Amino acid sequence: MIGSAARDTWLLFRHGLAVTLQQKFGLVFGAIQPMVFLVLFGPIFATIGTWETLVPGLIVQLGLVSTGMAGFGVVFERRFGVLERLRVTPASRLALLLGRVLNNVVALVVQTVVLVAVGYAFGLRAPAAGLLAGLALVVVLGASLASLSYAVALTIDENLFAPVMSTIVMPLALLSGSFLPMSMAPGWLDVLSRISPFRYVLEALRELFAGHYATGTVGLGVAVTAALAVVSVAVGTRVFSRENA
Repeated sequence: MIGSAARDTWLLFRHGLAVTLQQKFGLVFGAIQPMVFLVLFGPIFATIGTWETLVPGLIVQLGLVSTGMAGFGVVFERRFGVLERLRVTPASRLALLLGRVLNNVVALVVQTVVLVAVGYAFGLRAPAAGLLAGLALVVVLGASLASLSYAVALTIDENLFAPVMSTIVMPLALLSGSFLPMSMAPGWLDVLSRISPFRYVLEALRELFAGHYATGTVGLGVAVTAALAVVSVAVGTRVFSRENA
C-alpha cells in the first residue's frame, strides 16, 4: 500500500512539474515581490541591519506568497471537474495532496535559490552549512503552507479564496518579522507576533544564516516547523479525503 501511494505521489508530482515548467512565468511572478524588496529596500536596510537578517525574512515572505497561494491550482481543478474525475480512481488521498505539494516545494526551492543568489550579489555572506540547513527548513515550511492552502481552497467558496488569502498573507509576513526583527517592535506587537509560528521559523532561519546552529532559537524553530508540517499535511489529507469521498 505504501508503494502504491509513493507511485501515485510520483506520478502526480511529475505531471504537475511538467505543467509548472511549461508556465515559467508563474515561477518568476511568484518571486517578484521579495526580489523587489531585496533590490530596492535591501541597500537601505543594510545601513541599519545585515543581509543575513533581511534575506531570511524575504524567504519567509516568498514562502507565504508562493506556496500560500498554491490552492489556486486546485480551485481551477475543482471548477473544471478534474477532482471529480480523480475521485473515481484508486489513487491514495494522501498522494493526491503530496503530489501537488512536492511540486510547489520544488518551485519554492528554485525561487529561494535565485533570491539567495541575488542576495549574495548584494552582500549576503551566509555560510554554506547555514544555507543548506536553512533550505531544508524552507522545504518543510513550503510543504506546510501548500497543504494548508489546498485545505483552505477546498473548504471555502472558490470566489473567496483569493481575497481571503491575500488578506491573511501580508499580516502574517509582517508579524513574522520579515522586514525587521520583532524585537524592534512595540511590546504589544511583539507579544502578538508570538502567536504566529512563522516568527519562530524565521528566527531560526536567521540564526542559521548567521552561522549559529546548536541554539535554542534554532531548536524551537525546527520543532515549530515540524509540528506545523504534521498538522498541515494531516488537515490537507483529511480535506482531500472528504472532497473525494
